[in-house]
Parts: sequence; C-alpha cells; structure tokens
Amino acid sequence: MADAKYDVLAIGNAIFDVFAQTDEGFLNRHGMTKGGMALIDEARATAIYADMGPATEMSGGSAANTIVGIANFGARAAYVGKVREDQIGKLYSHDIRAAGVAFETRAASGGPATGCSYILVTPDGERTMNTYLGAAQELMPDDIDAAQIAASAIIYLEGYLWDPKNAKEAFVKAATIAHGAGRQVALTLSDSFCVDRYRDEFLDLMRKGTVDLVFANEAELHSLYQTSDFDTALKQLRADTKLGVVTRSEKGCVVASRDGVVAVPAFPIQKLVDTTGAGDLFAAGFLFGLVRNAGHENAGRLGALAAAEVIQHIGARPQVSLKELAQQNGLPV
Repeated sequence: MADAKYDVLAIGNAIFDVFAQTDEGFLNRHGMTKGGMALIDEARATAIYADMGPATEMSGGSAANTIVGIANFGARAAYVGKVREDQIGKLYSHDIRAAGVAFETRAASGGPATGCSYILVTPDGERTMNTYLGAAQELMPDDIDAAQIAASAIIYLEGYLWDPKNAKEAFVKAATIAHGAGRQVALTLSDSFCVDRYRDEFLDLMRKGTVDLVFANEAELHSLYQTSDFDTALKQLRADTKLGVVTRSEKGCVVASRDGVVAVPAFPIQKLVDTTGAGDLFAAGFLFGLVRNAGHENAGRLGALAAAEVIQHIGARPQVSLKELAQQNGLPV
C-alpha cells in the first residue's frame, strides 16, 4: 500500500452555519423538534432567518467540522463537498482552506445557493438545526477524485449524505475506491432522524463491510437497533461492524470491537454553552488517535478532549489549538 498523502479525507454536505441563542418558545412557534435536524426548503429558511435575532455565522457541515478538527490536531486533512460560486460559497471555501484543509471540489456555477443551517441554541446548550441543503445536494460521483481518495488513509463519510441520491452514489464510489486501495472507511450516523429514514441501508453498509468504522451517539444507536436497551444495541453493533464508537454525552464514550468494549470517560468542563459540533469534534479526536496509532483508549480520550473544547463556546469549530491542548493533557500527538 502506497504511503498516504492525507491522513483523513472527509466527504460531507458543505453547509454554512447561522447560530442564534433562543428559547423554547421560538422552537414551539416554528414547530421545531428540539435537539433534532430538519431539512427545510428555501422559503422556510428565509422565514426562520427573518425571525432569528442576532446571529453568529461561520462555515460548517458535520464532516467539515470533523476535518477542521483533524487539521487542528496537526494531521493532513482533505475535504470534498459542494458549494455554489456565490458569496457564501466563497466564504466557505476560504474558511476551510484557512483551517489547513485541502479543498478542491469545483464550485457549482448555477443551481441552488450554497447550503445553510439555521441553528437555534437554547439556554441548556441543546442545539436544534434547520438545514437547507442547497448546493450541497449537487455533489456528484464525478466530484470524487479517485487518486485523492486512494491517497487518503481514512475516508470519513457523513450519514447526512444519504439524503440526496447523487451524493449517495458519490459516497459508495468513494468507499469502493478506498477499499480497492487498502484504505479504511468510517461513517458517522449523523442524526437519529437520519437513522430512522435509512436504518436498513445503514445496516447494509455495515454488514457488507462498505464501512469499517461507525460513529454514533446513544440516540442514533437506539434508533439503529430499535431498542431502548443500551447493552443489547451495543452487542448488535459489535456483531455488525469491525469498530463502533458510541458517544454518551457526560458519560463519555464506549469503543466496541470484536475484541471487547473499552469505556472512556468524558473530559470535565466548566460550562456547557452549545452542544453543536460535539459529535463532530469527538470524531476528529478519535480519528486523529487512530491515524497516530495511539490505541482505542487514547483515541477515545482525544475525542473527549476535542468535544469538551467545542461545547464550551458557540459554534462547531475549535477556538484553541487542539494539538497544544492534547499535549497539556499528556495525550499523544
């Protein structure tokens, strides 16, 4: 197997994030399910934005947040996602490259605007997302560069990609190329509502070995196996995939493989501000640990560290050097 040019290449929906702090009344008024992610059209996006109040805006998207975190740890990172050649698309491209991530996907010259997610953060730190996919759903199999995929040690795929048909085909193409080059493929389940929509297909990807590593939170795991019993679901996960990582908020995470289960505690925090990006940054730390051959326990600790950093401020991107933070906490970098 040739040496990798990139440690991790992520493929996801390129989404510009618009954050606002709000209350339960706003969610109820707009018929939102607290803590979830709903796909919306342009008209609903406009209505929500008009009613939102002061907002913080930055480039986002689940897999993009993860890959920015990986670059922040000091690994070689690349991203594939579709924006339009509009003002927000240009901002998005600039942001991700400025974070040290290779981003070469050609922007769309026409069609829908660059995707946006309107993220409402309630006082308890819970985030509720309303996502207009826009140009993100125009990601095509042709956007997958075979040489770039084959040159990446781990390909990280976002469950949200399973919504648009063309993106789904791009996802499978990338996984096939990666395995052909002896690389690993990781999948994040993204959202319990996403799992509800595609449960059988996600299980099929796992059982057929299209993906080698699966990230899930507790809600996604319970949805995947349609059981409220954690141990039953975990046992099934171990049977279905080579490596499964389940995040459990303040209870930390469990790393489940055929060899056994390792529990890793959460990192202590001073104040929970915004849970947006917690799972994305956990995945960043864990994948970084994997490519550094740090072992499952240390990978889990690196994930917990990155998640703890991001939930203590607004937004889903780290605000300090995760590499330095890991060094300060005696973790391998």
